[in-house]
Amino acid sequence: MPDVSADTERPNLAVEVAGILMKNPVMTASGTFGYGEEFAGLVDLKKLGGIVVKGLSLKPCAGNPPPRTAETCGGMLNAIGLENMGLEAFVQEKLPFLKELHTPIILNIYGTEIKAYAELAEQIQGIEGIAGIEVNISCPNVKAGGIAFGTDPEMAFEVVKAVREKAGLPLIVKLSPNVSDIKAIARRVVEAGANAVSLINTITGMAVDVATRRPKLANVTGGLSGPAIKPVALRMVWEVAQAVDVPVIGIGGIMDAMDALEFLIVGARAVQVGTANFINPHATEEIVDGLGSYLVENNIRDIGQIIGSLRISRQE
Repeated sequence: MPDVSADTERPNLAVEVAGILMKNPVMTASGTFGYGEEFAGLVDLKKLGGIVVKGLSLKPCAGNPPPRTAETCGGMLNAIGLENMGLEAFVQEKLPFLKELHTPIILNIYGTEIKAYAELAEQIQGIEGIAGIEVNISCPNVKAGGIAFGTDPEMAFEVVKAVREKAGLPLIVKLSPNVSDIKAIARRVVEAGANAVSLINTITGMAVDVATRRPKLANVTGGLSGPAIKPVALRMVWEVAQAVDVPVIGIGGIMDAMDALEFLIVGARAVQVGTANFINPHATEEIVDGLGSYLVENNIRDIGQIIGSLRISRQE
């Protein structure tokens, strides 16, 4: 991490999340940035705070049949089905490039059984060049009738506990917004050993082609992301930041530096940029620059002065 303390002009953007030191709070969101290398010709990957790679499973997964994406008002729906190359292929084909960046690399993992999560965590533990694990608990538990782990506090606890027992790496748990009380889920995953939480994952939605009277997605429903979900994401991040004593990573409709600042102000220690990458491949790098410019323009020396600075009272 660069020494910014000696620079009298440049503000300090560095943050620490779950023991992971990052040069700034801007991360990529899993599933929207591939395995990182795909953006190498468009973004200075060494400039980012962290790269969260496309969700990985033990074995390769083909995902859902097409059509798998649909544009909506203010966002997009996706039902990719967590298509990925599998952990072994990732380590052999993608990780060597990522290790040369000296940017924290975080592996997003998922499974359909608790055992699969635990096996993944155990295998990742011995891999050099991995800064942390992000656990996607929005996946269906096949042994519980397809109920997503992240929608039930006790199932969420069990899967995170199983991963914690196998992995000594920093553990981030990605929370689903498709719940009645996200604070209860957050508290339980922290009790199970999460070092940080990231939120929100996509909101379940659907779209219909009026001409054919058919769903626009082959899977019928999918995950809604983009600017349309930002107000919901902000509210949930604010609630969770007050409910747990671990760092919170904000996700949901972040398109520019001003969006990122909103999440930091309500209590996020870092942010992940997702759907914006499809619209503007340079979004992550521009947000990093935008945060620095905002601090300079407002005579703020450290990004930490922004984090959790929300003023509720009109007298503040």
